[in-house]
Amino acid sequence: MKALLLAAAALIATPAAAQTIAITGGTVAIGDGSAPIENGTVVLRDGRIVAAGAGVSVPAGAQVVDARGKWVTAGMTAGIGSLGLVDAGGVQESNDSGSRQSPYNASIDVSVAINPDTVMIANERVGGVTRAIVAPDAGGSIWAGQGAVIDLGADPSPLTKPRVFQYVELGEGGARNAGGSRPAAYAALHDALAQAADYARAPGSFDGRSKDAILTRADAAALLKVLDGSMPLVVHVERASDIRQVLTLPTRYPRMKLIITGAAEGWMVAREIAAARVPVMASALADLPASFEKLAATESNVGRMIRAGVTVGILYDGSGGEHVLKQFAGNLVAIQKVPGSIGLSWGEAFAAITSKPAEVVGMGSEIGSLRPGRRADVVVWDGDPLELASAPTAVWIDGQPQPMDSRQRQLRNRYLNVVEGALPKAYDR
Repeated sequence: MKALLLAAAALIATPAAAQTIAITGGTVAIGDGSAPIENGTVVLRDGRIVAAGAGVSVPAGAQVVDARGKWVTAGMTAGIGSLGLVDAGGVQESNDSGSRQSPYNASIDVSVAINPDTVMIANERVGGVTRAIVAPDAGGSIWAGQGAVIDLGADPSPLTKPRVFQYVELGEGGARNAGGSRPAAYAALHDALAQAADYARAPGSFDGRSKDAILTRADAAALLKVLDGSMPLVVHVERASDIRQVLTLPTRYPRMKLIITGAAEGWMVAREIAAARVPVMASALADLPASFEKLAATESNVGRMIRAGVTVGILYDGSGGEHVLKQFAGNLVAIQKVPGSIGLSWGEAFAAITSKPAEVVGMGSEIGSLRPGRRADVVVWDGDPLELASAPTAVWIDGQPQPMDSRQRQLRNRYLNVVEGALPKAYDR
């Protein structure tokens, strides 16, 4: 382990353009749904994956990292959440995830507020998360705004891609924001899209400041991308009947591209979702009727949707840190042993926290796996990453080695073996 860390640290001083790294001898998990490959090699050059798997040759002059006895995998992709937008959720000044009092909604762009120095980013990076899908929370409207994809590298430039999708809240949450009912939420949805179409036809005469306008000019302009299909619409719904209603939207807006998030009852309409070719981000362990729209929640939800042909990524649901994603995925492997439950194979489960979230937001050709040409987000683990006791020993993001440190680890080390006089002055005995 020490040799591996020293090798990774030595690479920090090497210019990115000159890097060719070969990580050899480990069990390789590409993240594309395939089974792990023993005694594999991963080669990365200039921040991209060159090759990964068995029988891969080590290029001449490459920096070799010995990973024998370890696992080498794609980095995890966390989402859809607020990573980078929140320092302390209960402190308004440090929480940029929602904006209830703002006159702007659909035009909100979270990419301008991502803080790469927030404590949570370092926490998740050392836990094996290398990318995150970040979305705003809906405030005083069903429209939350435009989400982004970020990397968790220890550098001041976190954006992988800004304005990746538009986020809308329907179901119970949308009903609350629209005035108290689902019909009100759908009326708000269709009226907003109609006003965006009006703006497209005559932008000069569009008045987003009148008392009757439900959209500002900026919001109307943002929603044009939803209408023309250049920006997918992420819709949060949980109930089966809500999902069915969402799937009808393209019949009214033919160019619209949909992504469903939540989908606690997605298994009930899995064939319909698959037929519509709509990808889903779903919670792995939502198995209780936590609300009326989740009465049919089951741990077999993800497995049943995947068996029906739906592209599913595991959703980070806010319980703990994003790095519990590996625990979620591991549980989906384990429930295969429970009679009557439908889980995932190891490869399917790992893909659900790496390549599948990337595919859901249209970035599967860029991030999320160790396939050639993808960004070199690589994690070396001391054991099977879906086992709870396993932990990363080295992380690369865009081919750059990352510090394996966080505020929590610094605090742990500081107070692990304290002696009198080593602590800050707090009080007199």
